[in-house]
Amino acid sequence: MLRKKEVPRDPVWYPFTQMQEFAGHSPLIIAAAQGCWLEDEQGKRYLDGFSSLWANVHGHRHPVIDRAIADQMGRVAHTTMLGLTHAGGIELARQLAELAPGGLSRVFYSDSGATAVEIALKMAYQYWQLKGETQRYKFLKLSEAYHGDTIGAVSLGGMDLFHERFDRLLFSTIKVPTPHLYRHPFAGDDEKEIVERYFFLSEELIEKHAEKSCGFIIEPLIQGAAGMIVHPPGYLKHIRDLTRKHNMLLIADEVAVGFGRTGKMFASDWEDVSPDLLCLGKGITGGYLPLAATMATEEVFSAFLGDFSELKTFFHGHTYTGNPLACAAALASLQVFAEEKTLDTSVFGPKAQRYSEGMKRLETLAHVGSVRYRGLMGGVELVQDKNMKESYPFEQRIGHQVIMEARKEGVMLRPLGDVIVLMPPLAVSLQELDVLFAATEEAIKRVTE
Repeated sequence: MLRKKEVPRDPVWYPFTQMQEFAGHSPLIIAAAQGCWLEDEQGKRYLDGFSSLWANVHGHRHPVIDRAIADQMGRVAHTTMLGLTHAGGIELARQLAELAPGGLSRVFYSDSGATAVEIALKMAYQYWQLKGETQRYKFLKLSEAYHGDTIGAVSLGGMDLFHERFDRLLFSTIKVPTPHLYRHPFAGDDEKEIVERYFFLSEELIEKHAEKSCGFIIEPLIQGAAGMIVHPPGYLKHIRDLTRKHNMLLIADEVAVGFGRTGKMFASDWEDVSPDLLCLGKGITGGYLPLAATMATEEVFSAFLGDFSELKTFFHGHTYTGNPLACAAALASLQVFAEEKTLDTSVFGPKAQRYSEGMKRLETLAHVGSVRYRGLMGGVELVQDKNMKESYPFEQRIGHQVIMEARKEGVMLRPLGDVIVLMPPLAVSLQELDVLFAATEEAIKRVTE
């Protein structure tokens, strides 16, 4: 018989949460969901304005995905990929290889975006060791990067708020300035000149550190957790060209921007860029179950081939690597993409247009300094003084205040500091987009004016 002991009413330690705020009670409890809507225990409905942390794609309780998981449950819920495999895992890898940017032909499964990044950095490091270039151990990253919360992923991150306190646990990296067009360190506001400066700085740092570097890791097009920073056109291709020129690997972290968020299946497709390693997560299962994948080129993969005694094996794995239920959900999600033509211009185009109109309307508000977006993924930066780009004091938690007001309007949002993320599921309707922007506008006005 289990020994009973006294425990807190809610013993859960919630992520990215100051737990003192929930002493003696729990956060809002979500009891059900359908389509793009969440429902709490009292039956109040909320539009899922941030895709349940950027993961949900086709809406909650999609019948195709529900059925696929139930069917798989009737066969096997889990079996290891250490020495065994299953048909769903093989088929999903095959379809990912067909969809991914050219050259990415191998798939290594894991459980989350952070583990996909850990795998990529270990693959990149071991690749160069196996090639005999043992002097390579450095990684280049963007200064406001976020790649997850495991130690390797944090080492590749650049957000001091999250990462600075762990500095003695981390390995050193080279920071390349984030090409932020709204908050930049240069004099003047000539955008063309600012972009040229960013291009020059990245080239200078890549050239300087190339000989000792394994690779450059980047979130293509949009740096999500940094505050929805949208890179200038051509920046990704510029970095790809430089990494090729200086013989280092390019790692594209598409955990947040992949699976249609920007209007193409992968953000790298916008600039016809093929990375050497590609990290996927979040929307890979439609937002249903934990699954991630690290994709590699045949060139990277072949370096690990050899007799077992040569110790070229990639000694890495997770208990739930390639979980059959998650793979079934991912296959069903890709099926929905195809059957519902989710990314076809006739379907996605009107939504992207309505989203853009909503963002432009928010940009006119007195305390909105910048709106930044691509496709159905973006953010609204709130400022105390629009002319001076002056931020609100940190302790005011203006972003948090706004999302709590939006909740009263029946819309669920989440802030990144003073940036309000607007990232609904791709299944969102035009009418639901109107609800999203009306509630956000009302909440911003109520808090800031």
